[in-house]
Amino acid sequence: MTSSGKAAALGLAAALSLSTLAACSTDDEGSSDGTVTIEVAMDVGLDADAIAAFDARIEQFEKANPDIGVEHVEYTWDATTFAAGLAGGTLPDVFPVPFTDGRGLIANEQIADVSALVAELPYADRYNPNVSQAGEDEDGDIWAVPIAAYSQGLHYNRALFTQAGLDPDDPPATWDEVREDAKAIADATGQVGYATMTQSNTGGGILTTLVNAMGGSVEDFDGETATATIDTPEMRTALDYLRTLRWTDNSMGSNFLYDWGGINQAFASGQIGMYVSGGGNYGNLFTQNALDPSVYGLTVLPLEGDDAGVLGGGTLAAVNAKATEAEQAAAVKWIDFYYMQKLFDQDAAVLDAQTSAAADQPVGAPQLPVFDQATYAEQQSWIAEYVNVPLEQMTGYTDHVFEQPLLAEPARSTQDLYAALDPVVQSVLTDQDADIDQLLDAAQTQVQSLLDQG
Repeated sequence: MTSSGKAAALGLAAALSLSTLAACSTDDEGSSDGTVTIEVAMDVGLDADAIAAFDARIEQFEKANPDIGVEHVEYTWDATTFAAGLAGGTLPDVFPVPFTDGRGLIANEQIADVSALVAELPYADRYNPNVSQAGEDEDGDIWAVPIAAYSQGLHYNRALFTQAGLDPDDPPATWDEVREDAKAIADATGQVGYATMTQSNTGGGILTTLVNAMGGSVEDFDGETATATIDTPEMRTALDYLRTLRWTDNSMGSNFLYDWGGINQAFASGQIGMYVSGGGNYGNLFTQNALDPSVYGLTVLPLEGDDAGVLGGGTLAAVNAKATEAEQAAAVKWIDFYYMQKLFDQDAAVLDAQTSAAADQPVGAPQLPVFDQATYAEQQSWIAEYVNVPLEQMTGYTDHVFEQPLLAEPARSTQDLYAALDPVVQSVLTDQDADIDQLLDAAQTQVQSLLDQG
């Protein structure tokens, strides 16, 4: 997932005289020395330089906030482990979740209501409403802070393109070209030409992405009534496409149980020519998977069909529901400092970029604006001298992403819907005789039942 930050004091009362313990472990309100300590999420599997950069940001925060202590805890969102952590109360005080989880967590009061604290932030009314709604309650109050947004992109390995006789500066622009290039890579290099995620809800998420890019959707609304649109021509087109790459072209290799972390690792190690994932994924590939920047390429997804669009999403920073008031206040200050300040304040943006660059961490990887495109462009100009990512290898994405219609993820039962589609993708990729009609009929019924339950 991603990180971001902000620059203005919170105007909070002097209530931080309580609690040294993490929110998920105690009801105590404070320590004898008047400090509060919070646990904050740090991505699992970071290299030593990335951890050093994270800890440097903690030191900067603690220097500016001497009454708050911060401890990092390894955490990466995963549908299965997150549910267990939420139920068991083992999540850190500040943790990221995908946009798709925000409304449900808020409705069930499974995260802290920090909306009054967030409303004090100077940028609280500057969010793109299509972004902020993911973290809002029914009254429009922000419980979870949007910290990053993305649209899906096509990631590709420039070295494998070159070995296959393809031009890495001319990535595929249609799904037919993706197929042709995938076969060329598989035939020439023995590596996977095109791979896709299939489990932990990611299979359904990427299948939905393909359906959107081919002009379809997976659910429709008439007022509050949701209808599943799984059994559709566009869904058949997407599944037939995957089946052709897998069984006719033999371009997809033999691993059909990728999740997000697994496909990132395989791609970074040179085993995959192309795959679809969030356009802002470069940082994770570099810091968690030792990606060689020289082989990385990124372009937009082909869009085909009258209603085609690119699936977008993002990340929210949430606060543990078990946090005390003092811990909640400290947590919002951390979210503000670490995630938000660098998006709109020049001094904070430069400090973050300097700190990351000094630790050889990525600076300047493309994102979609959390606020607006003008604010994003200004922020990028502030950090231009520190940018150390190969942007010239991402122009297929950066030059065109703002031209693409951005589609929100399914609004209701999102993760359950994705989970219902995981086995559909797996079946098509592992069984040459899989009955797509039967699979979609069953999935249509299952998803409609989920939507009816709300």
